[in-house]
Amino acid sequence: VGGAIKTAGNAELIAVASRSHKRATQWAKNNQIDRAYGSYDELLEDPQINAVYIPLPPSMHAEWTIKAADRGKHILCEKPLSVTVNEAAAMSHACKANQVQLMDGVMWVHHDRTSKMLELIKGGSLGEMRRVTASFTFNWDQIPHDNIRVKKELGGGSLGDLGYYCIRAILWAFNDYPTRVFATARYENSVDYNLTAILWFDGQRMASFDCGFDTGTRKWFEIAGTQASLICDDFTVPWKPETARFWVHHANGKNAEHQIDNCVQEVKMIEYFSTATQNGIFNSKLITDAINTMHICDALKKSIKFNQVIDLT
Repeated sequence: VGGAIKTAGNAELIAVASRSHKRATQWAKNNQIDRAYGSYDELLEDPQINAVYIPLPPSMHAEWTIKAADRGKHILCEKPLSVTVNEAAAMSHACKANQVQLMDGVMWVHHDRTSKMLELIKGGSLGEMRRVTASFTFNWDQIPHDNIRVKKELGGGSLGDLGYYCIRAILWAFNDYPTRVFATARYENSVDYNLTAILWFDGQRMASFDCGFDTGTRKWFEIAGTQASLICDDFTVPWKPETARFWVHHANGKNAEHQIDNCVQEVKMIEYFSTATQNGIFNSKLITDAINTMHICDALKKSIKFNQVIDLT
């Protein structure tokens, strides 16, 4: 993200903060910036900083987002937005009260490919929408117990780390909120290591996804309608950054490949966020999708805990 900030046409990378001043200084040197702070509070007190990017563990997102908002900083927060939807709501409230922008760091939604896919969906190319299926996984041969993704106290787990993307894709494709959800998961080190979920929507629509740390790399979705289906095999990050593709498969066996070249989604995200911070108006739409995603994450955790379908109506 640091590189994307430097590349973006409407943003400037000017400072970094760490709990270790030595580490912050080294990072600043490696990235050719002048200011390095040995605490997060020091950075937030800098009057020349307008916005911050928070890549801390999920358990720290709410605390530092609220502190940044109270100091008048706009916030781009890494996903998941928080550990619980109540924390997410508190973050949104603090930002709105201080008239600063809040956005989660889901990069793929800002890619030009995403706009093109949505154009086809809205244009009726797939017919009536029926199903979305998504997967995001990668494999660890051995559990890295020092990694934040497998530390419960830091907000780890495959749902927040990987499933968050799948949920966002489902909400984006249907432009709607589910009526019921169900999930099951396998746990390692007290976090969900592999998870499978089902979501029901009005209008004869359903969605499902799986995520996990124990399956080879998969990052695809299929959006199926009554006339055709749209398939993207790398929706979170294109396999080749210079070329992003997706396919539409028709019921008659014909298919069409679509290609979008030379779009860097990290830079697009930074430019979108920076534009939102500069117009002086709190854009609640930027955070509504994130809070809805957190609502579903919480409901899926509840479903796992009680082994039952959770009604969201």
